[in-house]
Amino acid sequence: MTKKITMQQIADQLGVSKFVVSKALSGKGGVSESTRERVIQAASQLGYFTQKRGYGQAARREKEHTPQRDPERHSVLVLMPNVRFQTRESLYWGRILDGVTETLEEKGFGVVIVSEQRVDAVTSVLNPSGFLGLIGIGQISTPLLLEVHRIGLAMVLIDHEDPLIPADSVFANNTDASLRLTNHLLGSGHRRLHFIGNSGFSRSFRDRWSGYRSALEAYGLKPQEGDDPMNALVGIDDASFEPELRQWLLKRRKQRTLPTALVCANDSVALTAERTLDSLGIRVPEDISLTGFDNIEDAGRAQPALTTVHVPKEAMGRRAALRLLERVREPKAPLEKILVASDLVLRGSVAEIPVAKEAALPGEV
Repeated sequence: MTKKITMQQIADQLGVSKFVVSKALSGKGGVSESTRERVIQAASQLGYFTQKRGYGQAARREKEHTPQRDPERHSVLVLMPNVRFQTRESLYWGRILDGVTETLEEKGFGVVIVSEQRVDAVTSVLNPSGFLGLIGIGQISTPLLLEVHRIGLAMVLIDHEDPLIPADSVFANNTDASLRLTNHLLGSGHRRLHFIGNSGFSRSFRDRWSGYRSALEAYGLKPQEGDDPMNALVGIDDASFEPELRQWLLKRRKQRTLPTALVCANDSVALTAERTLDSLGIRVPEDISLTGFDNIEDAGRAQPALTTVHVPKEAMGRRAALRLLERVREPKAPLEKILVASDLVLRGSVAEIPVAKEAALPGEV
């Protein structure tokens, strides 16, 4: 039998009092944010969060002894903090939200959407007897997820996971799709590729970088000089990196080291890149091929239309909603990380590279 991990053991490991550990894990004030993070990290390493009668059990017992309302009247809390452009108007996040809400409403459940990211604002509505569970969409802070876990509310995360907080999660199969997209470019003759996107921005970006790199390695290639997603071009969901991209392209053109293809971490990044290339007189796909990821509506309207990966956004939302209902029915079932398959969408932004052209001097495109 596995020995139960106690607060005292966590306190002993950190050299603090059990009282400090208790306050940190309860989400109450009185401890610094750095101390709270140390306690959470130590608790996670010791397995405190995952033990059967550990963290959150008191809240769960309270919930079990609270008279339940008619299941048809239950509501689900949908948390989508307005950070990193995670809004209902987003062509990516908004479609995921649509999948969640439509599925829950079809099943007869109410939906409460919260876009706040402050812990105190969210905890004011976190009533375990009033909500069936929570679905988190996109990037959510560890303190927020910790509070949800603390009260024992069933939880499913979409396009996000936290190494410290155990939860079911739903992702697009980013790594495999990025590998297939990069293989398409390699199969079209491209050998000088560059990835635009910061792998530290999100788990999805990191997985897409991993798939890209794996495809290059399978061809015996290495990422181009400066093709480091952690400190190269930071691709996000707006045009704030456009000046940096412009300077980088001008420098590469002067050095005659322009890549033949740009692999962008998402469509928003790719569309910004397309505008920048056009302003510099660099043609897509004649001079540089360009790919995106997600297949938002604007990708198909671009000139030329963008080669990308179709992420079934509504399907991810639907699957998360169904997984939450499964979790409520079977609270002790193993946690699942669900990968939803994505498909390549081949359009006019990619051109084949003749062998003679690829064999020319570096930068001649």
